[in-house]
Amino acid sequence: MQKVAVIGSGYVGLVTAACLAELGNRVICVDNDKKKIVSLKKGIMPIYEPGLEEMVLRNKKAKRLNFIFSIKEATEKSQIIFICVGTPSRSDGSADLSAVEKVARAIAGAMKEYKVIVEKSTVPAETGEKIKRTIEMSNSRKVAFDVVSNPEFIREGQALTDAMHPDRIIIGVASKTAEEIMRKLYGPLKTPIIACNIETAEIIKHACNSFLATKISFINAIASICERVGADVEKVAEAMGLDKRIGRSFLNAGAGYGGSCFPKDVDAFIHLAHVKGYEFELLKAVRRINDEQKKVLFKKIEEALWIIKDKTIGILGLSFKPDTDDIRNSVAMDIAKMLISAGARLKAYDPKAMPKASAELKGVKFCNDPYEAARKANCLLIMTEWDEFKRLDLEKIKKLLSHPVIVDGRNIFGPAKMKNMGFIYKCIGRG
Repeated sequence: MQKVAVIGSGYVGLVTAACLAELGNRVICVDNDKKKIVSLKKGIMPIYEPGLEEMVLRNKKAKRLNFIFSIKEATEKSQIIFICVGTPSRSDGSADLSAVEKVARAIAGAMKEYKVIVEKSTVPAETGEKIKRTIEMSNSRKVAFDVVSNPEFIREGQALTDAMHPDRIIIGVASKTAEEIMRKLYGPLKTPIIACNIETAEIIKHACNSFLATKISFINAIASICERVGADVEKVAEAMGLDKRIGRSFLNAGAGYGGSCFPKDVDAFIHLAHVKGYEFELLKAVRRINDEQKKVLFKKIEEALWIIKDKTIGILGLSFKPDTDDIRNSVAMDIAKMLISAGARLKAYDPKAMPKASAELKGVKFCNDPYEAARKANCLLIMTEWDEFKRLDLEKIKKLLSHPVIVDGRNIFGPAKMKNMGFIYKCIGRG
């Protein structure tokens, strides 16, 4: 059993804290948002993630997981301290690391004995060295410590599975002591552990996310060509995916990638490369293709409706992906705002994201189910591939729509079937 502190109770922090407690460790989760901590103490989750609430409650009951406000108290009671605070993008694409620095200083001021400080937040290369320097400057007692880079690879909607059954664990270390402590912490997971220096671990995170973003933009570029020649991008992706050198994952043509990771990490990697004297033109193209994909989808809506102003459009899906309530950098939210600016009347339904979306989308009618969103709409727009939408009663949808028009930004239905049913169906890259 290890004594662990996790500073930050967002997606990464809360999942990290819950899973480390599940492995039998004593975990303290800290956040400066007192309202959030009070809610967590009551078992109320600030985010939706399948299985997370049950895991948190189980470990709270077993007294392996606790929530507090004080970094000082958490530091004093723990040997391993994870930094899981936000690193949002600045206007130039660089990561705002002010929260990381603030936490590092607070940890340094509270240390009385050796600690392992783990950067879990996604940060650019050389951040570990800056954390080390900050702690050295603020550590008046000159207590020994190590900094470790331990990037996360969890997918929202599948975070617990990814955290408890990872493909690999990366630990960037500068000492054998820190490496041994981290290997002991993750030993119960029985998965490959790759130890390297801190800078390598930081680059691995950005390289992985940027490569996955590249696959998405690549297949969306292929989709545009497929439409021009009458090919089916789904079959292209299927055939490509069977090549073991390529793989099928992240080859889904659609409205583009979003969320809190890919856009931010691509921007940060481009910025880091630029600062170091390398222009990452490949990633610039990836970003440009992804941005243009919103225009591609908007144009399909225009083609289906001709005039958008004063038309009623039902939107299915507001979260950036299924099985999460996260709307950060959601393409669905961006499209909704574009439609509002064009004068459309919007009705929307999402199984989990409507409470958060309602704070940003004014004048939108939020519905109780997909059928209410479709009722008397001129067009139904599918923006998130929730399983619930894949099981829609399409005959009922057709009767409810004022016009049988569906624009599918996630390719969840087959064009031939939809056409045979009498729909005007527009999707991505399918002839």
